[in-house]
Amino acid sequence: MSAALTGGMVVSRALARYGVRTVFAVAGASHSFLLDALERDGFEIISSRHESGCVGAADGYARITGKPGVALIIADQGTPNAINGIATAFHACSPVLVLIARLPNSWTEAEAEYDSAKHPLVDSITKWARTVPAPERLAEYVDVAAKRALSGRRGPVVLQIPQEYLQATLADAGAANLPAPRTTRAVADPAAIATAAELLATARRPLLIVGAGACQGDAGASLRTLVEEFDLPIAGNGLGRGLVAEDWVRSFNWPVMQIAAKDADVVCVIGARLKQRLGYGLPPRFSADAKFVQIDIEAEELSRNRRIDVAIVADAGRACEQLLAALRARRTTGAAPSPRAFWVRDALRARFDYLDSLVRTPLPNDTIHPLVLGRAIAQLAPADTIFVGDGADIQTWMYGALQVRQAPGFLDHYPMGAMGTGTPLAVGAAAAARELSTKKSRCVVLTTGDGSFGFYPAELHAAARAGLKIVCIIGNDGVWGTEWHGQMKALSRPVNTELGYLDYEKVAEGFGCRGERVTRRSELEAALQRAFAHDGPSVLNVIIDRDAGAAIKSNPLAQMILFDDLATNLKAQHAFAG
Repeated sequence: MSAALTGGMVVSRALARYGVRTVFAVAGASHSFLLDALERDGFEIISSRHESGCVGAADGYARITGKPGVALIIADQGTPNAINGIATAFHACSPVLVLIARLPNSWTEAEAEYDSAKHPLVDSITKWARTVPAPERLAEYVDVAAKRALSGRRGPVVLQIPQEYLQATLADAGAANLPAPRTTRAVADPAAIATAAELLATARRPLLIVGAGACQGDAGASLRTLVEEFDLPIAGNGLGRGLVAEDWVRSFNWPVMQIAAKDADVVCVIGARLKQRLGYGLPPRFSADAKFVQIDIEAEELSRNRRIDVAIVADAGRACEQLLAALRARRTTGAAPSPRAFWVRDALRARFDYLDSLVRTPLPNDTIHPLVLGRAIAQLAPADTIFVGDGADIQTWMYGALQVRQAPGFLDHYPMGAMGTGTPLAVGAAAAARELSTKKSRCVVLTTGDGSFGFYPAELHAAARAGLKIVCIIGNDGVWGTEWHGQMKALSRPVNTELGYLDYEKVAEGFGCRGERVTRRSELEAALQRAFAHDGPSVLNVIIDRDAGAAIKSNPLAQMILFDDLATNLKAQHAFAG
């Protein structure tokens, strides 16, 4: 018989089989035996300061590695605190495993105010939530949790463990002695692929739109070849950005290119959901006459809001391989595509000219326009940078400045839209980059607003303690920018939207980071260079032009996040829904 094990040791061994080498935790008393085992087994434990920050960091880790992101929190107070992080991961389809330590079974009251045996707080924002029924089944439940998180449309799961199970003595590791279960990758119906290939080959203005599912399905290599060989323009959204390096010639981010989408005659959506960000696939964002191909691993996503002409249930990577083969086979028959990719670039000429003019035009008093800030970041950031976006107005300007060249390489709060989550996402991304690196870690750059930065600034302490390199750049306009400009437009005065130009760099210094304040355009480049050169987390508090945000409310060339779709599409939804 093998030497006695604790339940914590079994969980640690079970997690190690999935390639996870970093976990995120808030404090530790309830997880003592698990933390002890993890540390002895060589895991890096990053100490978060808030449960949503902890889950958010695990989310960032999961998006970059593709492995389960593990967050350790407690029940009772901890679970309610974690809701925002769990909901963000759920809507972003991120495979996060939340291990919740619960008070011992013997402490459970028959008529407790909160029944911790059930999971009402998380049922609607997880793929699966259970309580381990016995210590001997710990590894089995870890495996089921991981399977649920990683299979199909990915997402967070919750596994609650009575804390006495983690210190229980077990004679055997159970399922943890076996290799981790593997999931299969479904291929597409060849007939549907042939139809999709025919549509793309004969389209005059084709368009590929790729999302998180394409990244999680490792579709990058096939997509790059499709774009290059068959002149297909591509727009990446969320985690799909950078699967084909953004050059604004053939490859774009969706927010900056979406004003051209209405001209596409064939649209192929790969691993992206037709929800609000994509205009529900309906007019006015897309033409009513456009033919749609949709590839998704979840059948329920097909024909969501708009009836799809060619609906394909498959792993995005496998389907893209098949689509490439079908297009190549068709080309050998003598039907070669004509150059078509540049129709998007030409359609966006007015937008790019407008953005370029903003950068060329100096503001009074050497003031920094937020787009100038974004373009300066773009010039200094390495090609393999992982960008994390947060905030509202500042995020809009970053879409017109930052080009993602490697996937996974872009994380943000989409589609949940919960402000502040960028900071913990950046912590997790930086931890993932360090874990994956063989020489030098990929650089992590967080761009955020002064409002959004205020939600989870203490997570910078986690970065400082762990020695993570993050360049955090705050675009500080002293207000809740989107709301302030909305009120000025509606009321001609602000109400409850003023923040003031606070010294966020001092907050950063208090948590052990490097901090610096920048107020003039002429000072910006040197300050950014110092931030990029710093070996550890660095925060730049950049005072930006408050008036710049007014353009986002009034000029279509500046608007990259659109919110009018639900109202304008109400009638179209009934006409086009499948």
